[in-house]
Amino acid sequence: MTADPRRVTLQNGRLAPHTLDGDGFELVDHATRMKDFLDEDEVLRVYYPEMIELVKARTGAARVVVFDHTIRTADDEKREKLKIREVVRRVHNDYTEWSARQRVKDMLPDEAEALLARRFAVVQVWRPISWPVETHPLAMCDARSVAADDLVVAERRYPGRVGQTYSVKYNPAHTWVWFPRMRREEALVFKVYDSLTDRARFVPHTAFDDPTTPANARPRESIEIRTFAFF
Repeated sequence: MTADPRRVTLQNGRLAPHTLDGDGFELVDHATRMKDFLDEDEVLRVYYPEMIELVKARTGAARVVVFDHTIRTADDEKREKLKIREVVRRVHNDYTEWSARQRVKDMLPDEAEALLARRFAVVQVWRPISWPVETHPLAMCDARSVAADDLVVAERRYPGRVGQTYSVKYNPAHTWVWFPRMRREEALVFKVYDSLTDRARFVPHTAFDDPTTPANARPRESIEIRTFAFF
């Protein structure tokens, strides 16, 4: 899919409430006991259980499984040194109708048939891991403003498996929201898939270049967690 840069107006998400099933995302106050997000051991031991409890509380799911996490930074030198990922400056949704279900089959093969027979969602949690976000904040597209025709399947090939994400076509009807200067004590919870069709299902999102970013701003550092929520 060819890049199609557009200038859009974003709404300040701090000025109005948002819900997971309505908009597809919500910002919550959420302290963490994490000391060092670059310590993989600590992330698995401390942060994964915290995220399970958070997603359960926000969704009402009976069971939550964390299956992946990614650390990102906008600091090119640090990213190269620590071998962590860059920020994503492309509007996308991490899973498609097919790949969300396939991911359950990949990760929980012995249980997949039973789990897929009832409602499930892929819920992600994003937060800064150091100072407040000053560069490349994350923007959310309100799920209610996204038409089915806006979503374009993009295949992704990994060693041993094939995945799919949705690229997103520009639509002036899209409603874009961001939360200025998110802090380490805040978490952005959002859905990238829901098997139920009567509520928010897909939330396109992207890092963006904020024209109000000060010249001496510190590069963004963040973590995103991916979970299955089973109901």
